[in-house]
Amino acid sequence: MPTAIDPGAQLFSEALGQLRPSAGRLAGRKVLVVGAGQREIDDPQPPVGNGRAISMLFAHEGATLTCVDVNPAALATTCELVREAGGTAYAEVADVADADAIPRVVQAASDRMGGLDGLVMVVGVATGLPLDLQNAEAWDREHAVNVRACMLFGQQALRHMTPGGSIVLLSSIAALRNSSRNPAYETTKAAQVALARSIAMAGQPKGVRCNSLLPGLMDTPMGRFATKRRADRLAMPLPFGRQGTGWEVAHAALFLVSNESSYVNAHALVVDGGLTGGISR
Repeated sequence: MPTAIDPGAQLFSEALGQLRPSAGRLAGRKVLVVGAGQREIDDPQPPVGNGRAISMLFAHEGATLTCVDVNPAALATTCELVREAGGTAYAEVADVADADAIPRVVQAASDRMGGLDGLVMVVGVATGLPLDLQNAEAWDREHAVNVRACMLFGQQALRHMTPGGSIVLLSSIAALRNSSRNPAYETTKAAQVALARSIAMAGQPKGVRCNSLLPGLMDTPMGRFATKRRADRLAMPLPFGRQGTGWEVAHAALFLVSNESSYVNAHALVVDGGLTGGISR
């Protein structure tokens, strides 16, 4: 008879943001993180978001960063946390739905950092509209932010990147399952996986890789917001009896951007505790 697992039994220091001394895994790298801020929620102790955790971990491992977000206050907080930890972070406020702004942002990042060899796209909006309530305006907005922005940033990044560079698109397990009843979000996240393969094909002659990263049910500000909206998520049996953390997403992204994954390309890395594989408590 299986016993209930203690969620803390599989919750390690890395998953909690308790970082070990830097190993310099990104030393000398110049990385653009798009979506580096995080959603503001009504919670006295909000968890860290994916973009902020990625920014802090990458800086900890030696990368110079340009952080981009539409929310100036959230962006400033991320950059300040990076600097307090001894890292370098430049800030660029931009709405990724504004296609005309993207070439300028990438050019500015490359100029400020003296080059570009990493791009992480942490963008994703969701209206939560079911199919029968979907409308063209909401559909186009989600696709502009979640897919078109990734295409345009990837296009521009390839024009600046040096050989050996790496691009990561943050998708979701919504790309693999339709249980969220949110067709716009699901299709954009599936499109990100396909787009990552297209960028990998375009980048291969230059020696630039591109992979997608598919988090599962994560305890991030956006995750908590979704949980409040959909009470059925609370009743789901979860792998190891818990949600994942933004730090666990960040460590996976660190691997994909680092030279340790130099022969990992056009891959969709699922970070969900095994949920989509049928593994649950």
